Amino acid sequence: MPPVSSPGLHDRQGAASSRADERAARVRFRRAMALMLMTLIVPGSAQLVAGNRKVGRIALRIWLVLVVGFLATLVVGVAWHELVFWLVSNTLLLGLLRIALMAGAIGWALLFVDAWRIGQPLTLSMGHRRAAVGLNGVLCLSVAGSLLFGAHLVGVQRDFMLSMFGSGTVSGAHDGRFNVLLMGGDSGAGRWGLRTDSMTVASIDEQTGKTVLIGVPRNMTNFPFAPHSQMAKYWPKGFNCGYPACELNGVNTWVGDNLDKFKGVKDPGVTATISAIEGITGLKINYWAMVNLQGFKDLVDAVGGVTLNVRQPIPVGGLGDDVVGYIQPGVRKLDGHDTLWFARSRDGSDDYSRMARQKCVMSAMLSQISPQVAVRNFEKIAKASSAMISTDVPASEVDRFISLALKAKSQKIATLSLVPPLVNTAHPDIALIQRKVAEAVDPSAGTGTPKSAGHHRHKQAPQQVTGGSLGSLSTGYAANHSEDLAASC
Repeated sequence: MPPVSSPGLHDRQGAASSRADERAARVRFRRAMALMLMTLIVPGSAQLVAGNRKVGRIALRIWLVLVVGFLATLVVGVAWHELVFWLVSNTLLLGLLRIALMAGAIGWALLFVDAWRIGQPLTLSMGHRRAAVGLNGVLCLSVAGSLLFGAHLVGVQRDFMLSMFGSGTVSGAHDGRFNVLLMGGDSGAGRWGLRTDSMTVASIDEQTGKTVLIGVPRNMTNFPFAPHSQMAKYWPKGFNCGYPACELNGVNTWVGDNLDKFKGVKDPGVTATISAIEGITGLKINYWAMVNLQGFKDLVDAVGGVTLNVRQPIPVGGLGDDVVGYIQPGVRKLDGHDTLWFARSRDGSDDYSRMARQKCVMSAMLSQISPQVAVRNFEKIAKASSAMISTDVPASEVDRFISLALKAKSQKIATLSLVPPLVNTAHPDIALIQRKVAEAVDPSAGTGTPKSAGHHRHKQAPQQVTGGSLGSLSTGYAANHSEDLAASC
């Protein structure tokens, strides 16, 4: 007769077996989760522990090289910012980095899938299996998505560098300074050809970044061109055909009407304008940048606006009956539209007050656009800038100018404008102009133009405001002749 087992014994054995199965299931689940988390923290470690060790070793070595390289770059970059600027402006490295990020996204995602596989998902309970699949999907999408987004940003930066900066000739500093001609282009309806609406030479010390902004009025006439330039050959006695055809901002238009004289010359209008600026100031121009004034609006919007001290109501919309409103006085954060009109408005003003306001906009943007703002709005800034600026600054020099710009942020910007009462724009005294320019960019050459030309005078009448700028046409505008531009705005 077979032995009779107790029902209670069967229950206890069944319960013990069930608890053992549950413990085993929890162990398998924890193992599967651990393998995925190991892949998140140290890619390849899951394969080394429980999978294809060859794959694990390759992944781990690549990961270690990247981590060490990143940390080394970070440490060196903190001490030597120029390295970072070089890295973000080198199109070859940016292209390689983009490929590496995309490959890393794919490779890391595959490691997550393999970690899920070696976690033996079919041995998991349905609830644990769903949790493992969900976590693996989240980790795959998060890690791969982050790397692919990084690749996208790198691609944006590379495209920005390629579209804006070329591979032109590197120009060395002249007497320790880089002289960059900044031009505002205006080719609105009814204009005959593109006319340079504003011209400013930024003279930058190659070591310290100390900057002097030299404003040249668009309505200057009877000026010489740089010796031995092509324009000097056609205008040996200066640009003297009279008002308004032979104003400074008409040089580009004249060239456009006589392109047959400039065959084989790249950017002949800009080249001719540079020869005019060199003939007037005596400075040798290293590079130029042309700003599309309408595109400027998008750049201001991209950085979130610019805070300016509006001293008087500034008309918006044009002249006379075209005025549609006013920018009201006060310290205001202006969007791109209003910032553009603050810089361009002429109603109830004059060209020289407008030049002063334009310099105040330059000062505000330099001081307010921090690296943090640039990083937060990187993609929008790159898009706006590539549509706004044309320049001959080669890509290989961008890192140098980024470094100089950051140095300039912590220093006072000096200004000199070749306008009344210092200069008669109809019949300019070129010898006087070149002497004042030399003093402005090299204080050891004289007493210093900004101070002697207008700084002291504006201290005597600080409350006089004309066209939104401190000063007047008869006494000069503070921002046009200053040792500290920000304080004159």
